[in-house]
Amino acid sequence: MMWTQRFDLHSHSTNSDGQHEVPYVAELMRQHGVKVWALTDHDTTKGWKQAAKEASSRGIQFVPGVEITCTPASPPHPEVLKAQGRERASSSWHLLAYFPKHDPASNEESIESFKQWLMPRQLGREPRMRLMCERLEALGMPVNIEDVLARADGSVGRPHLAEEMVKLGYVRSKQDAFEQWLGDGLPAFVAHEKPTVAEAVEAVKSAGGFTSLAHPVYYGVEVSLLMNTLQELGVDAVEAVHRGHDDMYRHALMEAAGERNMGITVGSDFHGLDYQQHPGSMPVMIGALHPMLTE
Repeated sequence: MMWTQRFDLHSHSTNSDGQHEVPYVAELMRQHGVKVWALTDHDTTKGWKQAAKEASSRGIQFVPGVEITCTPASPPHPEVLKAQGRERASSSWHLLAYFPKHDPASNEESIESFKQWLMPRQLGREPRMRLMCERLEALGMPVNIEDVLARADGSVGRPHLAEEMVKLGYVRSKQDAFEQWLGDGLPAFVAHEKPTVAEAVEAVKSAGGFTSLAHPVYYGVEVSLLMNTLQELGVDAVEAVHRGHDDMYRHALMEAAGERNMGITVGSDFHGLDYQQHPGSMPVMIGALHPMLTE
């Protein structure tokens, strides 16, 4: 069994809720020994061309990716949440979409159908953000929506709103903003329309890509049921190796994926240095990765 730490298939830039612009993310990947890198900003492909160029100049293989926000495909299990020490599960499932055969610099037509499918998801983020600002104003914390939008180069999200709340002095930190106001089910939270996992899988596969469920630990579903659900929905892989997964959970996911002839992916979910995160440095068995990553 050959192991590697050269893959990092889950990262973010200022095109969604990452701290750093694409060139610096690429440079950090190089510094940490990453040789195969995917930029997976939320619901947008905006950074692909720049990321491909920056990766190429550093001797890195770039894999175009997106993190798609979907409706949950299975309800959380209270006993699983309790065992994990979590009060609640995420209100959405995140599906990573990868297009290893797509060249962002020269072949846009092959991916156009997927981009057209994705566009309403990206555009839908702004109306949601306006509603959240309205809720905050009603709670005595007015926030200028234009200032929030200006923080995002592409897909605006709750982290951008949290940053503005810190700037205005309403909360001490982004974490406080989420824990008191913006988190799922809290006073300023507004859900937005999301595709089902099955709909996202169909859109990705029709464009020649494959899918992997991101950070399943956040969904509070028992491993066997989770993997059976993914298999039934046509999801190709699971992000077994993630910074939020302990060794036991990684092993359980890898075994379950192998039993179902599904692949795995590996990702730091890198958002920025201020989050006390760094890219790469996550061992994974090469043979367990989805085959499109190693062809």
